[in-house]
Amino acid sequence: MSAVFEKKENNKVSFSFQLAAEDFEKAVQQAYLRNRSKFNIPGFRRGKAPRKIIELNYGEGIFYEDAINSLLPEAYEKAVRELELEPVDTPDINIEEINKGEPITVKVQVDVKPEVKLGDYKSIELEKVEYNVTDEMVEHELKHVQEDNARLIHVDRPVKEGDLLTIDFKGFVDDEQFPGGTAEGYQLEVGSNTFIPGFEEQLIGKNKGEEVEIKVTFPEEYHEESLAGKDAIFKVAIHEIREKELPELDDEFAKDVSEFDTLEEYKESIRAKLEEELKAREAFEKENLVIEKAMEISEVDIPNGMIETQIDNELRQFDFRLRSQGLELQQYLELTGSKIEDLREQFREIAEKRVKADLVLEAIAKAESIEVTEEDIDEELRKLAEQYRAEDVEKFVEDMKKGDLEYIKAGIVNSKVVDLLVENAKFI
Repeated sequence: MSAVFEKKENNKVSFSFQLAAEDFEKAVQQAYLRNRSKFNIPGFRRGKAPRKIIELNYGEGIFYEDAINSLLPEAYEKAVRELELEPVDTPDINIEEINKGEPITVKVQVDVKPEVKLGDYKSIELEKVEYNVTDEMVEHELKHVQEDNARLIHVDRPVKEGDLLTIDFKGFVDDEQFPGGTAEGYQLEVGSNTFIPGFEEQLIGKNKGEEVEIKVTFPEEYHEESLAGKDAIFKVAIHEIREKELPELDDEFAKDVSEFDTLEEYKESIRAKLEEELKAREAFEKENLVIEKAMEISEVDIPNGMIETQIDNELRQFDFRLRSQGLELQQYLELTGSKIEDLREQFREIAEKRVKADLVLEAIAKAESIEVTEEDIDEELRKLAEQYRAEDVEKFVEDMKKGDLEYIKAGIVNSKVVDLLVENAKFI
């Protein structure tokens, strides 16, 4: 019997379908064959008791649950396809009375993908996004390269800002040395603001071989609560003072640090690189702005199940990032004194935004009949091959095509939608 659509309230759909009596009987027999060895019936060797005997001892429905569970997945998927539904959560399933020799009616309630009421996404107006390279940016970048190529030379004079010192230090609070406040042979650049405010400034004017007593106060918001707001004394021994000797910014410098023969050519290359970076930043920001605006002008009632599923995804990604840093999720929770529920709540807002963005982009793609061609897929796979530095690009593409490309296709569709939004948007 065909699936029967019953009603829809908001995003929750109710429908029913039937399991044929003969299919159910076959499933019960298979359940008996799978499980008969679990029953110990007097007068029969284990696993040899007839089904009827087991049912007389344990009840006629002893194998029903197993049989139903074996039939449901395929029957449910068939009903969903027949009714053209897009479930987004685990269904709530209710089995009505089971009568031998009769079809079994299955009642289902499930959240489905919500409908999106799109705003006028082709008339989006936004503030202009534009970044231009300035001479100051070029000089700043050049200064960085100059700093990176500086020589460090030992000097015999008092400390001044910018010097690199080698020091030993011991920290005390209330005359007690505190954990983490001691180091030997520490490299400190004066003026880098690496230490507690006031520490580095008190080293200026001191000399090599001198032992200095520095008084500071830990900030009220210091990460170590036991030290926050406390007065401290550091006993510091200065072992070395070195200063940076910067190379001259001339043609010889350009030859040393690049493939260019003159400083002006090198500067132009820096400018071109910065222009490329800023154009990419412009494009990225425009894309984000049009997506956010398209979401803002669209209406959609998102089922909680979709949000919870996205939170699960966010947690898995967070766990992966932690593991890449050598930290387990449970360790993170213990270190931060938080619970998994707290972490889920932290991810809720971003999960809601990502789900809504996906739904809105998908709705626009349908409205615009945006499709993915074979050429689109090939181009995207070649980009991936380049990203992964595949030796044989064509083999990489062919191998990838043997797998599931739905994720690739979804990404291509989203890109096309975003391109359409940017193309139609007015940046004023």
